[in-house]
Amino acid sequence: MIRRILFMLTLTLCYLGCQSQASFTMSIGDLDSAPSSLEDVAWIAGSWQGEAFGGHTEEIWSEPSAGSMMGSFKLVNEGEISFYEFMTISEVDHSLILKIKHFDAALTGWEEKDETVDFKFIKQEGNRTYFDELTFEKVDDQHMNVYVVIKEGDTSQEVKFAYQRN
Repeated sequence: MIRRILFMLTLTLCYLGCQSQASFTMSIGDLDSAPSSLEDVAWIAGSWQGEAFGGHTEEIWSEPSAGSMMGSFKLVNEGEISFYEFMTISEVDHSLILKIKHFDAALTGWEEKDETVDFKFIKQEGNRTYFDELTFEKVDDQHMNVYVVIKEGDTSQEVKFAYQRN
């Protein structure tokens, strides 16, 4: 537990250095998700790499099938795994929902067994797909940015992950 707290404090310091001046995310509040399908995000399928939090990031997304896409994320700092994420984007009620579960290097879950961190779809506009406090931005066929609001206590920071396709 102490290791996790120290790790989260380290990430918070990195977030402060990585925060963006402009806001690229939106909040859905109590609104319902807009209509959408996996076609709106199918372009993220593939293997991506980048730098964040002082380390190397990898994000891999499957092609859409059976009403969902699955993804994984890994952060490596100084040759060691900092954490993993398992993600899905699913079609639910004619819209999309992105769900994430976090794991430490030993695959111990951060969230409770039946809990996920959920991001409802808000809208598709131009080269951006907006989920609640998370945005995918297609820069071109070889580059994407992911913006996510990270909350720590009473503070929140918007963090940019810049990826290049492998």
